[in-house]
Amino acid sequence: MSNWLIVGLGNPGRDYAMNRHNIGFMALDALADRHGTGAEKKAFQSLVQPATINGTPVLLQKPQTYMNLSGEAVGAAARFFKIPVEKIIVLQDELAIDSGLVRIKQGGGHAGHNGLKSIDQHLGQNYWRIRLGIGHPGDKERVTSHVLGNFSREEMEWVEPTLEKLTENFGLMLDGQWAKLAALFTTEKTEGKNGL
Repeated sequence: MSNWLIVGLGNPGRDYAMNRHNIGFMALDALADRHGTGAEKKAFQSLVQPATINGTPVLLQKPQTYMNLSGEAVGAAARFFKIPVEKIIVLQDELAIDSGLVRIKQGGGHAGHNGLKSIDQHLGQNYWRIRLGIGHPGDKERVTSHVLGNFSREEMEWVEPTLEKLTENFGLMLDGQWAKLAALFTTEKTEGKNGL
C-alpha cells in the first residue's frame, strides 16, 4: 500500500523528452532509478511504478494525458489508492524560479501552469509542489518556445546534479522535513563535480 503519490509533470513522447517543460518527468525518472522497487506499468492513463524511499512505500506517476489533462490521471490514482491530497507531491517546471533552483510549498495558485491548473480542478490546491526552476527567457513572446524548447548541453550540466541531489535527499520530504530539503537549494544552482 502506497502512503504517498509522487507525480512528475510532462508531455509524453520522444519529441518532448528533453523539453524544459518535462523536467518533472526527468525528476520522476531519477527517483525511479534510485528508489524504484518494481517494474513500470500502464495504469490511470499514466506510467506508474512502486518505490520505497527511506522505508516509506510510494507510487511514482507520470501522466500520459499531456500536460493540460494531468489532473484526470492524478485524480484517478489518488482515488483508487485513497491517498489524501496532503500526501500528493507534484514535481513541476517553474518559469518564475532561476534555472537550477528548487522551491517547495503546499497549496497556492497554478500561476498559469496548465498541469497544475488541471490538478487543481480534480483535487483542489492542497497538494505539495516541488518547483524546479527553468528560468524565464526575459521576454513574454519567447516563453512558449523556451518552455517547449530542449535543454541545451550546457544546461544539462546543472539539470543532472540538481536532480541527483533532489533524489538523494527526497526522504526528507516524506519525513516532514521539507524545509531542510528546500534549504539544500536556497543559495545557488547545483553544478557538476568539476565546477561545470
